[in-house]
Amino acid sequence: MEVGWATDVGRQRSLNEDAVLVMEAWQEGHYAMPPVGLFLLADGMGGHRAGEVASALAVRTAARHILQNLWAALSDQHHSADEPSLQEVLTDAFRRAHEAVTGRVPGGGTTLLCALLLGDRAYIANVGDSRAYLVSPQGCRQITRDHSVVDMMVELGQMTAEEAARHPQRNVLYRAVGQRGTLEVDTFICTLSPGEVLLLCSDGLWETVGGAEIVRVVTASASLQEACDTLVEKANQAGGRDNISVILAAPGCEGSVASGV
Repeated sequence: MEVGWATDVGRQRSLNEDAVLVMEAWQEGHYAMPPVGLFLLADGMGGHRAGEVASALAVRTAARHILQNLWAALSDQHHSADEPSLQEVLTDAFRRAHEAVTGRVPGGGTTLLCALLLGDRAYIANVGDSRAYLVSPQGCRQITRDHSVVDMMVELGQMTAEEAARHPQRNVLYRAVGQRGTLEVDTFICTLSPGEVLLLCSDGLWETVGGAEIVRVVTASASLQEACDTLVEKANQAGGRDNISVILAAPGCEGSVASGV
């Protein structure tokens, strides 16, 4: 597994309200498993009190629950029908994060995005408008769906995607960790084909760097860490209006994604 990550305050904010967690694990021996990667990214909601506290708390709380339940969910020799699936583990982790933020950071809120990469299979959970993509030389495909008001209006046919991208309230969310009420979590499962890279990012990246440029940077970079650093630089060159966070991960990737190895 190859992994890269970066987070930056940007050029117009004084505080970085994003939070990133990156963990990798390997198990060799009789019950060997494919490499495991756990990646979480949260973007504290602008205009809310203590967004940086909400994002950090959400990431830590979710990661703690996932790690406590991950090995039982993965262990074939000890599997029981009563044990939760990996998607249930991620959903429960998000709801615990929601309870923690709601209880400890009143008025605060955050997006939350998680990817659990097991070999070439990715289990993804999302709330808010931080995004997961699959990137390859053929293009950049969005996996998650934004929980923004303008995205809902696009789905209802009340606004075009171009209008949504310019709308002054494009960052207003109708679903986020820390908002009142029961939290609904989107989950996805996808398999990475040879040459594909999993990308997680906050809106500080995807709002300023287009999909074609993301593909160009990732495919031209010598490593995923170099690609992350370059993407942050590109977002800052475009104005750096928001905090910028990005995680790139690929199973068994050596060198650039363009090599397809």
